[in-house]
Amino acid sequence: MTKAQRILAFYHGLDFDRAYLDDDLDVLNPFEGASPEQERSLADFYNKFYSDSKPRNLILGINPGRLGAGATGIPFTDTKRLRECGITFEAFSTHEPSSVFVYEAINAFGGPAKFYADFLIGSVCPLGFTVRKNGNSINFNYYDRASFAKALAPYLLAQIRAQIELAGKNERIIVFGTGKNLKFLTQLNKEFNFTPALVALEHPRYVMQYKYREREAYIAKYLEAFSL
Repeated sequence: MTKAQRILAFYHGLDFDRAYLDDDLDVLNPFEGASPEQERSLADFYNKFYSDSKPRNLILGINPGRLGAGATGIPFTDTKRLRECGITFEAFSTHEPSSVFVYEAINAFGGPAKFYADFLIGSVCPLGFTVRKNGNSINFNYYDRASFAKALAPYLLAQIRAQIELAGKNERIIVFGTGKNLKFLTQLNKEFNFTPALVALEHPRYVMQYKYREREAYIAKYLEAFSL
């Protein structure tokens, strides 16, 4: 099997026990009930960039948000960035600030083809979550509730190990998020030793929301980590 076939099989095989969920939470599974165009674009993306068996370095984000991977199934890739990769998508349009920054870094690295030849972006939890507040469903990170993260830890460890195997390299894992995401992974790695090193970078959302005018400096930091 090619790496693309293995990645797609992983995502389509994801399952989740809803018993983990508190009453106000729901799971966001972009691979369940996806439209034909979503399925086609997902397959086109991975077949375009991963139709080989070459090992990649693994990058882990947090979990899918509604406008990025929650819409496309591809971490840090909204529909606009999907089109930048040469993958057509016409059903609807999403714009995720995190995706904007990641692709600025990818383009500074040399573009999607060069980047994805060296890296596989995944998530600590490849499924996302939403929480109901004031009648609306908004993004919820796995670590936003300590009891939820603790209960979910065995599931997350299994998904991390599966993504390490998919990537094929494990000298280090680059982590998007220097706060709670890094703290959780550091503790989990201390207990289960799934990787020799965690290399942390400020989360793209943080850069776009709080450090927008300084983003060139953060892109340089990303490029340094990519080149290790």
